[in-house]
Amino acid sequence: MSYVIPAWDLPSLPVAGSDARFPVRRIYCVGRNYAEHTREMGGDPTRELPFFFMKPGDAIVQNGAKIPYPPQTKDLHHEIELVVALKSGGADISAAKALDHVYGYGVGIDLTRRDLQGAAKKAGRPWDMGKGFDNSAPCTALVPASRIGHPAKGAIWLKVNGAPRQSADLSAMIWSVPEMIAYLSGLVELKPGDLLFSGTPAGVAAVVRGDKLEGHVDQVGDLTITIV
Repeated sequence: MSYVIPAWDLPSLPVAGSDARFPVRRIYCVGRNYAEHTREMGGDPTRELPFFFMKPGDAIVQNGAKIPYPPQTKDLHHEIELVVALKSGGADISAAKALDHVYGYGVGIDLTRRDLQGAAKKAGRPWDMGKGFDNSAPCTALVPASRIGHPAKGAIWLKVNGAPRQSADLSAMIWSVPEMIAYLSGLVELKPGDLLFSGTPAGVAAVVRGDKLEGHVDQVGDLTITIV
């Protein structure tokens, strides 16, 4: 097939223990999925319907990268998350069958231009530019579920320059991974290659140039990035 302009490289992530890579299609992110984070953001942590926002696939950044501090912000925040990678998709997937569609898991950070997001919320405007900017989705290599199963509990944490910032247990999610997949598949048809960032615990805060971020999820792995 020929194109009228040069085609770009397909975004992808490495797979732990393999030379093969996982192609990334869409990145869906669930908001406010830990009660304490919901409270720190001024929300009500009662179990309401989940909501989602998106990042472009090419916002993916590889583990160990140096990430330029993004433009037009003075308040760049970290949000550590368990990332779910889908090997198959569909519409109206049941929660009971949802994990059958999961290829594996990674550790990701949802980088957020909090000041842009806050201004957009206040004005009643979309906040895509607060979330879906360049280099806003660093993620580790994916670990296949065939190797580790489907983590539903275990530590998730993030440190900045060695100091703890975020810490919780995956079991504290308001909506479980199967529930999120089921609900999201009722809104859009999910496809192989889709990623789901599953929400962040409390403790989100600003980072500046020179900061080293280290994130961890039990059984899944460790993510390190530096803001430059």
